[in-house]
Amino acid sequence: MGGVRGHAPVLLAEVIEGLQIRTDGIYMDCTFGRGGHTRALLEALGPEGRVIAIDRDPQAVAAGRALMAEEPRVSIEHANFDRLAEVAADRGVAGRLAGLLFDLGVSSPQLDEPARGFGFQVDGPLDMRMDPGAGVSAAEGLASAAAEDIARVLRTYGEERDARRIARAIVAARDQHPIATTRRLAEVVAGARRRSERRRHPATRTFQAIRIHVNDELGALDAALEQAPGVLAGGGRLAVISFHSLEDRRVKRFMRAHSRAAPVPRGMPVAPDAPPPELRTIGRAVRPGDDEVRANPRARSAVLRIAERLS
Repeated sequence: MGGVRGHAPVLLAEVIEGLQIRTDGIYMDCTFGRGGHTRALLEALGPEGRVIAIDRDPQAVAAGRALMAEEPRVSIEHANFDRLAEVAADRGVAGRLAGLLFDLGVSSPQLDEPARGFGFQVDGPLDMRMDPGAGVSAAEGLASAAAEDIARVLRTYGEERDARRIARAIVAARDQHPIATTRRLAEVVAGARRRSERRRHPATRTFQAIRIHVNDELGALDAALEQAPGVLAGGGRLAVISFHSLEDRRVKRFMRAHSRAAPVPRGMPVAPDAPPPELRTIGRAVRPGDDEVRANPRARSAVLRIAERLS
């Protein structure tokens, strides 16, 4: 959901080109955010085209409903994108979508609002939930988690080499005083790390890891990708923008696995009753150009991958 100041959508032209918009098509924006990609889809669509948007963030849903009031071709659903097949079925568009878009990760409005607790540049409550009305906040989770569990989250989702030291420091610090704000967590992490990374705050990996864990982002991504081929029409396209390697590796593996025929057992001319590939990958991974990165530093790590549903 990467955006910029003003919430500019990432890789906008590349997404529209990659989806090969059909003017009468039905598209699903699975990460509405503040609607930048949805608005671009609407501009490319004709009067018969439609966009069904999904977001788990109530503030994004409110922005979507405001857009609905002025644009009859769009609708918004308050849901996590791992329910996309359910949403498609409820709207009567399963197997009919001309395109699906995922813009993964945390959005600029979420990052820029201290009360959401995603960032550490300005102090705020340590929440990190994309839907504040669901699940357990980061502060609540850290208050009771064992050091080994915290370390596992930091290693798995943040690829943090100092995971054990940071986990022990968090447990020691919370025993003295609850870790309830973003600044306090960032200070604890900075004091525990042995290594510094050039041009990266010492708490960046920890915040990423905890956010991914709190929102089960990778689990939701895996579930959504598996549902994607079933809701696309033949020739429909799947476009996914990732912002870190954990996401991109999953997307790349999924598209590759679903673009290959089943392996043929040794000694047999064909695989018995093997289903044909569901997808074909389109081109190579696309990254933002220098101009976009200069205008929007948050776009720097974005990677767009596209696949097409085979008939």
